[in-house]
Amino acid sequence: MALKIRLSKVGSVHQPLYRVVVAEARSRRDGAAVENLGTYRPGDKGSPIKINMERVEYWLSKGATPTNTMHAMIKKARRAAAAVAATPAPAAS
Repeated sequence: MALKIRLSKVGSVHQPLYRVVVAEARSRRDGAAVENLGTYRPGDKGSPIKINMERVEYWLSKGATPTNTMHAMIKKARRAAAAVAATPAPAAS
């Protein structure tokens, strides 16, 4: 059973909303998913993608392969998480 990390469309016309899912490679785009990992809303300002990176790392360790689009999004999410972790917290007075 080959697993892929990919997008599944759940939004309506002109208001796209995608779920980041782990699904079997041969299943339909909007078919049954093994697990829902987050959401992607392309119209949002700021951070349009919300992913549970712990679960992404888990599935990658189990052999799931991300699609090209998801590979790029995962890289962006990792960079954003590293930037947040590297930013010093403001001093409380």
